[in-house]
Amino acid sequence: MNQDNANELTPFTIDLTFEEARRRTEVMAALGPDWDPVAALQGEDEAYALLYSGLDAEQQRTYDMLVAAGVLPGEGPGRAATH
Repeated sequence: MNQDNANELTPFTIDLTFEEARRRTEVMAALGPDWDPVAALQGEDEAYALLYSGLDAEQQRTYDMLVAAGVLPGEGPGRAATH
């Protein structure tokens, strides 16, 4: 292909809005009608609490240090690590 002649290039376009809508439709279909997003989030919160429960003193200090550094998310709404 002669790169000096840009007129020979064929434009390529794709409608990402349509593709995103199609993808979301497929995700919702895969989740099924019984999927409860509130229950799913509550389950995630329960799992997170269980994961970091029962820490000994050294583990708790390490956990607190990682939360303070933003490596691990802390408690509260919108938990997400800052790094």
